[in-house]
Amino acid sequence: MTYLPAASAGAGTADVWMLVRQQPTALRRCSRDLATVFAERYGRRFAVWHTDELLFGVRGGRLVLSTLGGTALPPPAVVCVRHLPGTMRDDREVTLLRHLERLGSRLVNPLDAQLTCRNKVWQLQELALAGLPVPDTLSYATAPLEGVVRSPHLPTPSVVKSVRGTKGAQVFLAPDANLLYEMAGSLAQISPFLFQEHVAHSHGRSLRVVVVDDTVVDAVVHTSPNASLAANIAKGGTATRCVGRHPQAERLALAAARVLGLDIAGVDLLFTAEGSYTICEVNAVPGWRPEATEVVAPAIASLVDDRLSATVGTASPVT
Repeated sequence: MTYLPAASAGAGTADVWMLVRQQPTALRRCSRDLATVFAERYGRRFAVWHTDELLFGVRGGRLVLSTLGGTALPPPAVVCVRHLPGTMRDDREVTLLRHLERLGSRLVNPLDAQLTCRNKVWQLQELALAGLPVPDTLSYATAPLEGVVRSPHLPTPSVVKSVRGTKGAQVFLAPDANLLYEMAGSLAQISPFLFQEHVAHSHGRSLRVVVVDDTVVDAVVHTSPNASLAANIAKGGTATRCVGRHPQAERLALAAARVLGLDIAGVDLLFTAEGSYTICEVNAVPGWRPEATEVVAPAIASLVDDRLSATVGTASPVT
């Protein structure tokens, strides 16, 4: 069964939405698979909406939501957000999600949790305050990058990342401070960078644990090609499923998801030389390998069932 596009007749009455990026951005494979599972479970109660198909605002003192053509839309009971937080903008997608929450829709994941995960430093702040293991990290606000890389507290070698990067983009290993000195003037600074301790024992290897509703549903070891740093699938890495083989890591992933308030999380962990794990980062819109769809997608659908049962009848009417 295929999912119902927002433009189709009846999509305006759907009470379960999947919200994705503006068109013509193609859905990721795992999002397509998840949409198919939702369609099979909810039928015409489910629809996929792109962020560029919706209007929202205030009319007569009431919050309103509509299509571009002006058709009023009742707020959905549950919205499964499959828009990567790292690419959201405060005055665009975040404002739409905030509007949906204020209308009474239950977001999966909640907006505050997505905003925390959107910034890699924000999530590290929360994880460290909760006492969970994270690598030593240095970042900055408005300091010039040329000055930052001269800090005596800069970890070397250093893994350099954009605080808003996704899919392994804008990540590289700087073996020493001299390289950073030379590159500082040429690095694009649309968003700040963070400089993180290099966990050498885990170079080119990481463990992704997918958590849904406080349960581990998938785990894979990612291995990079050619011994490069990033092990992301988007960077050509390979994945080996390993559910249940790293119980300590799975417990740590569950704790990280709880701390960040995530219903759904992809927790990336690094292997330490001492035989334990440290949290690299946490993703609010995780992907998964095709062979894991049969366990991950139904788990997310069951989560939506629970939120739907708790939310139906509480969303605000739209006039």
